[in-house]
Amino acid sequence: MSRYYCGVSKKSAKIAGLIDGLRGHGFDAHYLGYFECFHRQLYYESHDVLEELWLADKHGPNGDFYKGLIQLAGAFVHLQKHLSPEYRKRMHRLRPAAALFRLAQANLSKYSARHEQLDVAATLALIEDWLNRLGAGKYEVNPFNEAAAPKLQLFGSEAT
Repeated sequence: MSRYYCGVSKKSAKIAGLIDGLRGHGFDAHYLGYFECFHRQLYYESHDVLEELWLADKHGPNGDFYKGLIQLAGAFVHLQKHLSPEYRKRMHRLRPAAALFRLAQANLSKYSARHEQLDVAATLALIEDWLNRLGAGKYEVNPFNEAAAPKLQLFGSEAT
């Protein structure tokens, strides 16, 4: 059992099942589950999966790292929801997405270029690219395209 394991998420049986399938791969299953969900464009679930690690370590050495990853997933939740006509009518979600990208950038920039096997430098470049895309559209054009959704590089893992 990993030093970070805090129990299976009770928020979703789907997430619990995903976490169970990722145990024993060199990292906490919650951490690997974040990337698995992120790569499947399950950004809200990415947030949920990693939240347990963050809550256990929010004041520890990886607290800001996990928080930055959660904020990154949250930014994509906003972009993804903005694609839905029902959400687009009710609220504009592009500026909140940019705000979360900036928070993620600030938190992740505290770490080395490669931290917990994540290519942090590439992740920061990805964030900068998405901020530029949002800015180029004056926060009125959603640059998110499900066919070309971003991927994060996690070195040395079977989960990517």
